[in-house]
Amino acid sequence: MTKLTSRMPCVLVTGFAPFGGESLNPSWQAVSKLDEHLIAKHRVIALELPCEFHTSLEVLYKAIEQHHPVLVLCIGQAGGRSEISIERIAINIDDARIKDNAGQQPIDHPVVKNAPAAYFAKLPIKRMLLALQQSEIPAAISNTAGTYVCNHVMYGLLHHINEHEPHIKAGFVHIPYLPSQAVHHNGAPSMSEETVLSALKVMINEAIVTKQDLKVAAGTTH
Repeated sequence: MTKLTSRMPCVLVTGFAPFGGESLNPSWQAVSKLDEHLIAKHRVIALELPCEFHTSLEVLYKAIEQHHPVLVLCIGQAGGRSEISIERIAINIDDARIKDNAGQQPIDHPVVKNAPAAYFAKLPIKRMLLALQQSEIPAAISNTAGTYVCNHVMYGLLHHINEHEPHIKAGFVHIPYLPSQAVHHNGAPSMSEETVLSALKVMINEAIVTKQDLKVAAGTTH
C-alpha cells in the first residue's frame, strides 16, 4: 500500500454544510469519505465549506493557499436533479431565492465586481462525462450552476485561479439528493451515497490523467 505523504501532489475536494432546512448535505457526506484517499497517485484532501456567500470563498481560498492543489473539485447538492451534473459555466451573479446559513440573501449582486460575466470550468468535462457513462452512472453536462452559493463558489474559484494560479484545474459538480432526503420531497429523484462516491472517484481520476478533452456533443436543446 502506498503511504500518503504531504509531498504528494494533492487534490482538494469540497462539499457543503446542510442548508435549506436539510439535516445533512449529500455533497459533504460523500466528499468527507474521500479524505486522505489516493487517486491516480494524488492525495485527496476533503474540505467542508459553509453554505454562506463570501465566507465559503474565504475558506476555499485559504485551503488552496495552504495545500497548493493541482485540482480543485467542488461538489454541491442539487435537489430535483436525477444525475451527476458536471457544470460547464459559472456566471458573475448572486440572486438568492432563499437566505444562506448566515441570513444573507443577495439579489442581483455580482460575485466579483468589475470581473468577467462568466468563466468556463477548467476540467475535461466531456471525458469525465464519458467515463461516468461507461461506469453506468447517470450523468450529464449542465449549463447552469444556479445563482445561489454553488454558483458563487464556482465563479469565485475560477476567478481566483484565473487571476492567481492558472495552472490549477478546477470546476464544480452537482449531485442529487440521497434517498434519505428524497423521501421527504414527494417525487424527487435520488442517488445512493455509494454511487456518488464511485462517481467522484471516476471524475477525479479522469480530471487528473486527461491532457486534452474530447470534442463530442453533450449539449441540450433547451
